[in-house]
Amino acid sequence: MSSPATAPPAPHNLKRIVAASLIGTTIEWYDFFLYGSAAALVFNKLFFPDSDPLVGTLLSFLTYAVGFAARPLGALVFGHYGDRLGRKKLLVLSLLMMGGATFAIGLLPTHATIGTAAPVLLTVLRLVQGFALGGEWGGAVLLVSEHGDARRRGFWASWPQTGAPAGQLLATGVLSLLTAVLSDSAFNSWGWRIPFLLSGVLVMVGLWIRLSVDESPVFKQALAKAETRKAKAEPMPLVSVLRHHWRDVLIAMGARMAENISYYVITAFILVYATTAADVSKQTALNAVLIASAVHFAVIPAWGALSDRIGRRPVYLLGAAGVGLWMFPFFTLIDSGSFGALLLAVTVGLVLHGAMYAPQAAFFSEMFATRVRYSGASIGAQFASVAAGAPAPLIATALLSEYDSSTPISLYVIASAVLTLIAVGVAKETRNRDLADVAASPEDADPDGTEATASRTPGARAL
Repeated sequence: MSSPATAPPAPHNLKRIVAASLIGTTIEWYDFFLYGSAAALVFNKLFFPDSDPLVGTLLSFLTYAVGFAARPLGALVFGHYGDRLGRKKLLVLSLLMMGGATFAIGLLPTHATIGTAAPVLLTVLRLVQGFALGGEWGGAVLLVSEHGDARRRGFWASWPQTGAPAGQLLATGVLSLLTAVLSDSAFNSWGWRIPFLLSGVLVMVGLWIRLSVDESPVFKQALAKAETRKAKAEPMPLVSVLRHHWRDVLIAMGARMAENISYYVITAFILVYATTAADVSKQTALNAVLIASAVHFAVIPAWGALSDRIGRRPVYLLGAAGVGLWMFPFFTLIDSGSFGALLLAVTVGLVLHGAMYAPQAAFFSEMFATRVRYSGASIGAQFASVAAGAPAPLIATALLSEYDSSTPISLYVIASAVLTLIAVGVAKETRNRDLADVAASPEDADPDGTEATASRTPGARAL
């Protein structure tokens, strides 16, 4: 039997919670990915005009990577207060920070207007974006995971994950539309600002929806238990994570390597590779990413549902192995210059990526105790992004510049897939865990020892 805290909520309530998380993550990923696409297409000309074109792209991607550097700090700060104050409050704050920074980028003067101050301000706003996103992901997936039916947690928790392809779809779609209707000079002059300014409207919609949902019942139950033992000092969530969940943090970081690196190679670096090495037009490359992102959105819930049936690890391992094996065919297809081949390359790559990304939300949530779950999941996910997604387009572009070949890039992604296979391979299956019954440490146990037993026995369920 399920405990009261984990009993399935009413379907309409759960759907509203899923919608709030999905719309919020879509807006935040739209903001984040919009910057990545703009970095590949126009920021090298607008903010680094004195550089060689490929060097300008490298510098543009460097400011792109700065956003990832701020994500671990966001994970620490938002994770700490999210575990102390609740998921909902921090999710509202992250949405406001991300939207505000993106809107400000749309108003930013370029190098031609204010000189070197332009890239400096761009970098500062990118840091704010990264800080906000570092706190967004953990809270969004936890809000759904802790509300949802345990038997279908993989499926329901995968919906906030679709915010990434939905945001990519929205960002790429807006850019693709603008590049189709505007001349290059008009787009470079003022057209690129429109998608960033649009973020202000989207944030208002997302904020209205997020404010309408309730706090996680699992978190409220854990908070109530903490209140009853106020005489006992409660350690900081970060301390508890590093003391009792350090192995889970390392596993989460390793699991993120192939997922994160492959995604940014497939969706961000491809805009550089296809337009320079394969001589494909900017519009054609954007259209391929646009269509493939729609397929990616559709398959993520299916992979999440499969993880409920066969486990998180098998689905994740399939995705990691598949992405590694696909890299050489991926670049071969792009080199053909055919739109059909380019579309096939990106679509298959993102479908395989989805096999890792879909179960990730439930998998990471199930690794950590309620009172440290926001911190643990966020730290594991976002610290990995510094070594994985942040430098991925930068490394790929540098490898292309140095070797004038896609082979080193393929090997780079394959190496990340091996790391992920090892990390997930040594992890324990978490599909049967009850989120309300996993304690942060033996000291957090109830007097009857129930939670301590759960913490020592991964996979234990409430009886």
